[in-house]
Amino acid sequence: MAGMANGPADVAWQGGVRRLRAALGALWVVDGALQFQPFMFTHGFVTNVLAASAQGNAGFVFRPTTAIAHFVAPHIAIWNTLFATLQVALGLGIVVATTQRRWGALRYFLAASMVWSVLVWWLSEGLGGVLTGASPLAGAPGAVVLYAIIAVLVWPARRGEDGANAPWLGSIQARATWLVTWTLSGFLLLEPANQTRGAVTSLVAQAASGEPGFVHGLLTPVANFLSGSGPWLDSILALAMIGIGVGVALRLRARLLLVVSIALATVIWVFGEAFGGIFTGQGTDPNSGPLWILFALCMWVGLRQNSGAEATEPAATATVRRVHHDAVTAGATGAR
Repeated sequence: MAGMANGPADVAWQGGVRRLRAALGALWVVDGALQFQPFMFTHGFVTNVLAASAQGNAGFVFRPTTAIAHFVAPHIAIWNTLFATLQVALGLGIVVATTQRRWGALRYFLAASMVWSVLVWWLSEGLGGVLTGASPLAGAPGAVVLYAIIAVLVWPARRGEDGANAPWLGSIQARATWLVTWTLSGFLLLEPANQTRGAVTSLVAQAASGEPGFVHGLLTPVANFLSGSGPWLDSILALAMIGIGVGVALRLRARLLLVVSIALATVIWVFGEAFGGIFTGQGTDPNSGPLWILFALCMWVGLRQNSGAEATEPAATATVRRVHHDAVTAGATGAR
């Protein structure tokens, strides 16, 4: 895209990339702000979040997560302040570096956010419940791993003003990552725990529990309506997720499928994740719904990158041919 730096299509594309980076930073700020809620400074955060994510997990998750829960419990207020401040700092750093076009600083903040994401996913989210049969309707494979994936996708190019570009956005690796995450989500819905008659009903009812009146009133009728629908509904959603993953990866009706993925992520965020529990005072982050939407927007901008490159290829080829023709003509005239 460096060769298109002055073209309208490239200017629009770079604007899209900057908005993606700013959105990622804003989500980190929201994440950190939620970590400053009073509940997070109590032992309830340790027992209901940290220790709870270790239950039923593999040993390499259970042991370090339990050890960390015991370690931070005596001084949870201090540790939580550090956790929250770090996340806010990461978000503000990404936003400020993006708006000021400080590509070197942006790389540092994105790299730090990736490291933090992986650590939180492993030691706080229990790998998003992937190994314990958690449902994507409740947030699996985990919001925080999507932070890391998106950080890779919006990583700035290495040289000069090319930092405005994000070479990973339109790459085959981006499509492969999309394929893996969406198909994994689909297969998680086919796990035995998610194929029982009451799986969906209990999930939505649990999401409604503890929510304020307007959210509880929205989710409870849905839970009642979906009673007994677990196996067939989860199976249909699983096929839809796998289809979204494969279709976008192969660029088969990719834009339509990205719109479908955004709609599906929104429905899951509302009815399965109850807006990430942010209205209960105990939601540690907005959950995976907004991150799936941002991931889809990254793929959309990546498709625009490829389209722009393909559109400019004939013009570039014609330019090369003209230069070659002029050089040959000039050489012939000089020889005469």
